[in-house]
Amino acid sequence: MKSRREFLKKATAASVVAAAPSAFGASIISSKSKADRLLNETNTILGHGDYKYKLTKNWAQISPTRIPLLNCHEMVMDSKGRLIMIGDHPQNNILIFDKSGKLLDYWGTAYQGGHGLTLHDEGGEDFLFITDSGWAMAPTGNKWTKHNGRVAKTTVDGKVVFDIGHPVTIGVYKPGEFFCPSETAIGPNGDIYVADGYGESRILQYDMYGRYIRHWGGKDNPDPDYKIVSAHGVAIDYREKGNPMVVVTSRSQQCFKYYTLDGKYIKTINLPNMSICRAVFDDDNLYAGVCWSQPKVGKTNWKDHTGFVTIMEGDKVVSNPGGTEPEYIDGVLQKSYQIEEKPILHGHDVCVDEDKNLYICQWNANHSAPYKLERVDK
Repeated sequence: MKSRREFLKKATAASVVAAAPSAFGASIISSKSKADRLLNETNTILGHGDYKYKLTKNWAQISPTRIPLLNCHEMVMDSKGRLIMIGDHPQNNILIFDKSGKLLDYWGTAYQGGHGLTLHDEGGEDFLFITDSGWAMAPTGNKWTKHNGRVAKTTVDGKVVFDIGHPVTIGVYKPGEFFCPSETAIGPNGDIYVADGYGESRILQYDMYGRYIRHWGGKDNPDPDYKIVSAHGVAIDYREKGNPMVVVTSRSQQCFKYYTLDGKYIKTINLPNMSICRAVFDDDNLYAGVCWSQPKVGKTNWKDHTGFVTIMEGDKVVSNPGGTEPEYIDGVLQKSYQIEEKPILHGHDVCVDEDKNLYICQWNANHSAPYKLERVDK
């Protein structure tokens, strides 16, 4: 532990020194206010306990005029250590960064409602599962349009392998039922789990070739164990050896619901006051963006900036970067809140690298690129 702590301290000190040129490239900080603002950002520490992070807002080195952004929805790291992000700007859907924030590549204009991004290794080759929710935002950010939702399997450079179409075409949905998918997860045998997060809030299971197997859940399901409201995320939890489980985000119910691989209910993990997004697993930890919360006094609406990030060890919340410290009373998690400084506006997704640094994608965050949270020693 000592050697790791010494390494982290040295890495943190070096990163603070290097933060200004990495954020602004070769440009010169021409005013004291800019320098002060940068210093404040690089010295901001978020989180609690063993999970504390130095915030770098200007991590991504991109031009907002050449590579414009609307919402940065999700990010994954491929086998080469590249960070692949999906967004919903009509000029670019996929952006690929290295861990220094340098933009390596970008492609795609066909996913106007680009929302979910899952990476799957098939025999040493990386593939992407891209979810287009069917909702697109105009570049001005003040108008929404609707189109058919779509799930596509592609190579990392965008070649489409196959699409999963609207379930009404195979008789799974009734005419008039909406399919607005938000996320996918890939099971141990290659089965594809699709979360219809903005449609009927069902989980649809397909085989590795996109052939329908079953579905469960739904916002109108009378069984509370299977009732899912805003099935925003789906993931596979491999942390318990030999017992992988499907983890579904029921965002409007502020909880994760666990199921077997064939859709049998297991348990619910409640996260009061956290409208959480998908579960992201790394070692024994679960990470998730919190898109919304409510303040201790008064109410906010869904456009207000009230988000943060939450981190769990097993089923227990241990840190809330950008939020208040988690508190348990008699084993029950109490409500968590965004801190007053609002360092994170809307936590939408978390990507974890091999050094346990976090990259935070945000929705409705003033067109900002992903933030980096660099892990620091306690």
